[in-house]
Amino acid sequence: MNFEWTEEESAFRKRLQDFLAATLPDDWERFSQHGPASPALTDYARTFCGKLAADGLLTPHWSREIGGQGLDPWHQTILAEEMWIAGEPRGGQYMNVNWVGPTLIKYGTPEQQARFLPPITDGKALWCQGFSEPGSGSDLASLRTRAVLDGDNYRVSGQKIWTSYAGLADTCFLLCRTSDDRKKGISILLVPMDTPGITVRQIPSLIGEGDIHEVFFDDCVIPVSARLGEEGQAWEIIGFSLTNERLGIPRYSLARAVLDRAVGILKEQGEFDSEAVRLEAAHAAALCEAARMASYAIVDRRCRGEAIGAESSSARFATVMAERKVAEFIVEYLPGALVDEHPYLKMHHQRGIVAGIAAGAAEIQLNIIATDVLKLPREPR
Repeated sequence: MNFEWTEEESAFRKRLQDFLAATLPDDWERFSQHGPASPALTDYARTFCGKLAADGLLTPHWSREIGGQGLDPWHQTILAEEMWIAGEPRGGQYMNVNWVGPTLIKYGTPEQQARFLPPITDGKALWCQGFSEPGSGSDLASLRTRAVLDGDNYRVSGQKIWTSYAGLADTCFLLCRTSDDRKKGISILLVPMDTPGITVRQIPSLIGEGDIHEVFFDDCVIPVSARLGEEGQAWEIIGFSLTNERLGIPRYSLARAVLDRAVGILKEQGEFDSEAVRLEAAHAAALCEAARMASYAIVDRRCRGEAIGAESSSARFATVMAERKVAEFIVEYLPGALVDEHPYLKMHHQRGIVAGIAAGAAEIQLNIIATDVLKLPREPR
């Protein structure tokens, strides 16, 4: 791997930084505490993403034929890093450009692409993902939401939980069971959230603004034309989607930026001379860099056209460790950030607290690493 950025890549990063400096409001660091799925930030993101789109910076890694510039995965990584360092002003729309759009491009029908891609490339769409269910969290193969074929429609009944953005989303990327086969019995439906029979209930949050929900489907009628791919193809499609999702959220970049800010504050206050503080900061910085390198190794493989498998879980878990360590460092040495003394640090803490849950629980990632990367046996021999 070449560890140096090309002149073009460096110029692209500078262009993004200049755009953010010119576009974000003066009170952005305080405003960003609303959270990616809050009504306030979701509303702002539509304006912000519209400006990104107008500048060609919303989907530059997509092909030119579908509204992008055909840039490679490194440019996608740079884009995601700068957005996360800034506090992710795209709100929930980061999902659109990271994995929803690319999944539609790969598996969608021409009609589905014509319907769903333009709102994404214009910065107007908001999606939610109907994956987790009560009792089947990160174990997607155990989901029970059922879609029963009835002529030219499916009748969908069931429940989803921990669904980010559901209260404001336009469309749900819904996993449902179309047969009893554990994995081959799962299909995907693209469901408008205003479909009769859908009920959304917000789950109260212990920290920050609540942005997760329960979603109930009560005999919802969904046309067969809303199915993405073939019946039973969901496992293949989700494998593609989750790889893009996990590597499209460079939480390590925000964690490192927050750590650097925290160290700067401690130095100004004369509180960075202690060996214990410096060692903890070094440990956090090392974890951030380890997460970045693990993610970059996957991006490099993507650029080479190599298939990405369970290695993405290793990169994902490394990022979780970095996020946790930085959050712990802030709590230990700058606790005032938690009562709004340092808005940027508080914003990271609120987002970092879910790092081990979002995009698959950390424990599930460890299971995947153990079985699919390290090839460890499930049962003692």
